[in-house]
Amino acid sequence: MPPLLLPSSAAAFKTRSAPNIVLSTKVDPWLTQTLKRINRIKRPLNSVPQHFRCLTETLSSPSAIWTLCSLMLPKAPESELRKDDNPLVEALFNYQILTIEAYIVHVDMVSQNEVAFKLTPESIESLVEYHKDIHSVDTAAATWNWSEKEVQLKKLQEDFVQAANRFVYRTNAMALEGLEEDGAGELLCGRSEEVRSAIMGLFLPLLPPPPRIVDVVRPTPLLPSSTGAENWWQPTMSHSQQTSMDPWRIVPSSPNTTSSADSTSSMWASMGMNEMQLPSPSSSFSEPYTTECDSPPQFYSAPTTTAAYSSSMCTAPIPQLPLPSMLLQQQCSASMGFGGFDWGRYQDLSMSFAM
Repeated sequence: MPPLLLPSSAAAFKTRSAPNIVLSTKVDPWLTQTLKRINRIKRPLNSVPQHFRCLTETLSSPSAIWTLCSLMLPKAPESELRKDDNPLVEALFNYQILTIEAYIVHVDMVSQNEVAFKLTPESIESLVEYHKDIHSVDTAAATWNWSEKEVQLKKLQEDFVQAANRFVYRTNAMALEGLEEDGAGELLCGRSEEVRSAIMGLFLPLLPPPPRIVDVVRPTPLLPSSTGAENWWQPTMSHSQQTSMDPWRIVPSSPNTTSSADSTSSMWASMGMNEMQLPSPSSSFSEPYTTECDSPPQFYSAPTTTAAYSSSMCTAPIPQLPLPSMLLQQQCSASMGFGGFDWGRYQDLSMSFAM
């Protein structure tokens, strides 16, 4: 693609001069018809130089000002606009129509087949004034305050002045069909919407600085981030259960005959008759098992011939354990003794206490 070249008159802050026109070796019929229509004095248009001379004189005229578009803009900042229930009254008092005008600086019908327009000084001045008095006030009110806000706002205004003076609208050469007498004209076929969108794109908002990124310092976790699978199924016992239960009070649920006899014999061998305390029961019946007592473990005798052994714990509920009498009946006879105590005389001893 060849470079897009424009004459020096299209540069920013340059004064107007004769347009740069480039025609092909064969002139299109629509251009010939347009030039014949706008000329008051009939002049021959039979060659390319005649077309070039007629078009140059027409577009170089001081009155050759084109109307690109019209903008409806507010007359004052938003805080100063008039409020009314009738939208027509608000439109009449609060808005103004700004006409954007330009002149042709370049016509190329050979390589690019385009025409270029540059804004007039009056249109540039109107846009700069609106940007400074209204747009800058509204965009400043819409942002929060920071230390360099005024500097950024001033820079925004200076950038708009540069952009408005550099603005050049380029479109197809067929736009010359809107040419009128004395070189004036207006854009046809919806090109005015393109100019309106391009000019409104010059009004940039005031952007505040981005927020500062604060590094979040995360505290060191007290527990390890991951636990091994081997620690999941280890049984745990509360401190209250460990301190409240004595080892000799725990009886296995299904003891083996040999292991139970050996463990219980070593447990009762060191305990004599004088060390065992069997208080006399106050009544001839057994109280039900409960976990809500505050007294130490008690031993009670049953009124029947079968020896019963009941204990109540003052700790958290635990599964019901078999009685010693049940274990003894399963393991050996009732006359088996431990450490000098004859279990066969347990019935006589309980009857004497009951009497």
